[in-house]
Amino acid sequence: MSRKGVRSVEFQASGWRLLAIVAHPDDAEFSAGGTIARWLQEGGEAHYLVCTDGAAGGGDPSHTPEWLRENREREQREAAEFLGVNSVEFLRHRDGELIASLELRRQIAREVRRVRPDVALVPNSARHWRAGATSLRIFHPDHIAVGEAALAALYPGVGNAWTFTELLAEGLQPHTVPEIWVTGTGEPDYAVDISASFDLKIGAIRKHASQVGDRPIEERLAERARQAGAPFGLECAETFLRLVIDW
Repeated sequence: MSRKGVRSVEFQASGWRLLAIVAHPDDAEFSAGGTIARWLQEGGEAHYLVCTDGAAGGGDPSHTPEWLRENREREQREAAEFLGVNSVEFLRHRDGELIASLELRRQIAREVRRVRPDVALVPNSARHWRAGATSLRIFHPDHIAVGEAALAALYPGVGNAWTFTELLAEGLQPHTVPEIWVTGTGEPDYAVDISASFDLKIGAIRKHASQVGDRPIEERLAERARQAGAPFGLECAETFLRLVIDW
């Protein structure tokens, strides 16, 4: 794998296919909703793979795990439909208990071979400590597990015919993913201008009513996008660590 570009803002979506591999319902929209919206606006395909059932999310004690499991999946489908996402698949592992197991790697490899993306969007698999941090949200173990399992699936599991050979029997041929975009990293080198798609990001997040309710999230997310874009000369952005793969 090789790093491409430093402080890059180029963007290509038309005719390309993106697969967002995330831990929970709403992770795709919070981490990259503006990018996904723009991707679709500019003629790309976008697909989601959601690894947990979301049954431990939210702070309302009246929401049981069973209620959350059912409603968060519905909310995710509605958010994806709002953006125009082409497909959503759920693995339904238990929220908060995910590990980067061989089975999770196999399941991710299966979906990557099915979708055959040009770009895989994955969460950061490492804890990056920052002075002044006031939240442990960036260290959610489910995010770390999905990031680790996704990278292990992408190499060697997706492109090697002799890894997860049962996938061949399912008719799923090996596939090499040209680019990996890592979210939640402390060292992004790639920014996507989402000034024209920020409102779509907010609209999609609002579909996750069990998580955001009627809280005023716009100002906080706008400030986050402003801070993300500033080093790249952008007023409103989402940022990633972009890996272009030298297979």
